[in-house]
Amino acid sequence: MATKRSYHDACGIAHGLDLVGERWALLVVRELLLGPKRYGRLRADLPGIGTNVLAQRLSELEASGVLRKRRLPPPTSATVYELTDWGYELEPLLRALGRWAVRSPDHDRTAQLSATSFLLSLRTNFDRGRAGGARGTYELHVGEEVARVVLADGTLLVERGSQEGPDAVVTGPPTVLARVVYAGYGFSEATAAGDVQVEGDIASAGRFLNMFSLPAPVGAASGPSGLSGPSGSSGTDA
Repeated sequence: MATKRSYHDACGIAHGLDLVGERWALLVVRELLLGPKRYGRLRADLPGIGTNVLAQRLSELEASGVLRKRRLPPPTSATVYELTDWGYELEPLLRALGRWAVRSPDHDRTAQLSATSFLLSLRTNFDRGRAGGARGTYELHVGEEVARVVLADGTLLVERGSQEGPDAVVTGPPTVLARVVYAGYGFSEATAAGDVQVEGDIASAGRFLNMFSLPAPVGAASGPSGLSGPSGSSGTDA
């Protein structure tokens, strides 16, 4: 058993919670969905977690087969944590949970947001209707993360790494970029204030950041108003 506590229930949902239901476990998984991280980077990206708790969760998730510890070859020779193939299968579940949870009237959209969280939100909340037939390549510098984005034929690829010859390079803190994408902070206003920096095709970058929407909050009428987007929008990645 991955954790000391168990529901002792044969239901797959119960056993899934035995494996990843402890506090912070799924957030550790979230932070590894874009690739391996060192312990220190995980600690920095999860500022609310205690060192002992992080070590315990990593140990439990490793014991359950969700992640593994690997030593990088010289000259780095650092230890990183990465998801197993089975661990990566949690991504669609986490994305569905996140899209469901942002409909809560109690969701605090001003709270801390990691770079990985923001980049995963782009995979989750991509709106094909807004994108239409647009095409483009972008490089995003979000906190400590660098991600490449490829937009083509109604699909979106977001993954860690640099993009060769991007149409635009966009740089900004995850909380600010989230305000631009989801909370009505105007792209022109953000760039004029220096909160977001763009190199390359500014107009293309602005259009790209407008291709995402959140589902309507519980009890609210569906439709693109305020912070909510079309309730039928589907999040996807390539």
